[in-house]
Amino acid sequence: MDFDLIVIGSGPGGYHAAIRAAQLGLKVACAEKGDVGGVCLNVGCIPTKALLHVAAEVRNGREAERIGVRFGEPQLDLAQVEAFKAGVVKKMTSGVTQLFKGNKVELLKGEARFVGENEVEVGGERHRAKRFIVATGSRPASVPGFEVDGERFIDSTGALQVGREVPGRLLVIGGGAIGLEFADVYAALGSEVTVVEMLPNIAPTADPDASKELRKALEKRGIEVHTGTKVAGQKTTKKGVEVALEGEGAPATVVADKVLVAVGRRPNGHGLGLEEIGVEVDERGFVKVVNEHMQTTREHVYAIGDVARPPLLAHKAMKEGLVAAEHAAGRPAAYDTVVPSVIYTTPELASVGMTEEEAKAAGFEVRVGRFPLTASGRAASLGTDEGLVKVIGDAKTDLLLGCHIVAPSAGDLIAEAALAIEMGATLEDLALTQHPHPTLSEAIMEAAEHAHGRAIHIANRRR
Repeated sequence: MDFDLIVIGSGPGGYHAAIRAAQLGLKVACAEKGDVGGVCLNVGCIPTKALLHVAAEVRNGREAERIGVRFGEPQLDLAQVEAFKAGVVKKMTSGVTQLFKGNKVELLKGEARFVGENEVEVGGERHRAKRFIVATGSRPASVPGFEVDGERFIDSTGALQVGREVPGRLLVIGGGAIGLEFADVYAALGSEVTVVEMLPNIAPTADPDASKELRKALEKRGIEVHTGTKVAGQKTTKKGVEVALEGEGAPATVVADKVLVAVGRRPNGHGLGLEEIGVEVDERGFVKVVNEHMQTTREHVYAIGDVARPPLLAHKAMKEGLVAAEHAAGRPAAYDTVVPSVIYTTPELASVGMTEEEAKAAGFEVRVGRFPLTASGRAASLGTDEGLVKVIGDAKTDLLLGCHIVAPSAGDLIAEAALAIEMGATLEDLALTQHPHPTLSEAIMEAAEHAHGRAIHIANRRR
C-alpha cells in the first residue's frame, strides 16, 4: 500500500481527518481537485464572514450618530473590500497547507475516483491505501428556470464577488442561513433586498420564536421578507429581471438587478466511483449508510461532512473527521454529540438541541423559559434591544433539551448551552451558575430562571 489512509477532499472535515490521522502515526495523503481548504475556506464560511464583518462596520458607522458619534456616510472602496476578503482566505488556506507539511500529510492534486476497493486515481496517477475517508462536501442547489449564469443569476460563490458592483436591487431566493447572510451583507452595502422563502418562516429549521425575532430585526433595517412564497417564473426586461411570485401577501412580481439562488446545497457523492466498490449513494448525493464510526457499508471506506448526512455544517464535518480518523487508526471513537448551528446575521441566530415543537413531538412535557434582550443591561449599553434567549427543558427531569438565541455574538453564547446539554445539565444548573455582569450571557441564566418562575428582570408566569 502507498498509504495507510487517503482522505478525499481538503475542506474542514477532510483536513481535520488527515491531520488527526497523521498525528496518530498513519501515513496519510489528502486528494484535492480544487483549492486547499475546500468550499468553506475559499468560497463559503470564511469569506462570507469577512463580508459580514464589513457589513457590520458599515452599519456601525451609519448608526453611531445615535450615540453621539458622527463619522458621516461610510464610503465603500470595493477593491479594498475584495482585498480584505482575499487576504483572510489566503491566511486560512495557506495555514492548512502548512499544517499538512508540518504533519507530513502528502497533498495529491487532482480529482479522485475509486478504481478498485483499495485504489483511487488522482490526476491520472493511481494510489493505494488501506482505508479511505470521503469528504467531498457539497455544491449550491439550483432552482429550475433560475439557472446560474454569473451575471443576472448568481449562487453563493457569485455573491462573494462584490468587487465590481453592488446591485441596486437584489432578490434572494431562500431564507436559510446562506440567503439571510448575503441579504444582510448587501443591505448594508446599499442594495434594496427582498428575501423569498417558500416555507412559513425564515431560518426554517430554527425555533419559530427565534425565527420571528430575527425577521423583525431584518425588516427593521429595510430588508423585505416574504414567507410562504415561491418563485413562479422570470423574464428579463429593460428594467431588470422580473420575477413572478406566488404567496399570500406577496407582490405579484419583483424586479431585481441580480437574483441570488440560495436554496441550500447538494452533496457531492456521485462521480467518485463509490457505487462500483459497493458503497450506495442516494439520488441526492448522500452516502446511504454511515454508522457511528463514520464507516460506510464497506468498512475500510468512511464518509464525513456534507456527503454523509445533514446538517451540512463545517463544524459537524470537523468532528466527524476526527472520529473517522481516530477509528481508522484503531482508536475507540464514535460520533455522538449535539450540533449547534449559527446564522451570522446582525443579530446572530444560534441554536442547539431541540426546538419546542421537536421536544413536544418527542413526547416531552416541556418547560420553557424566555428572556428578551430588551431587559438586558449589556444589550442596552451596546445600543440594541433586538433579540431573545429561549430555553427548553424537560418538565419532569429539568434536563436542558434545547436553547435558541438571537443576539449579538449568539454563535459564541450558544457554546455554553451545547456544553450544558452534553454534560446533562438542568435548567436549575444554568440558573444557579453565576454569570458575569453586565454580559449578554446573563440572558441564558435569566431564561433558565424564568422557566422556574424566578426571573429577576422580567415578569414571571404564575405557577
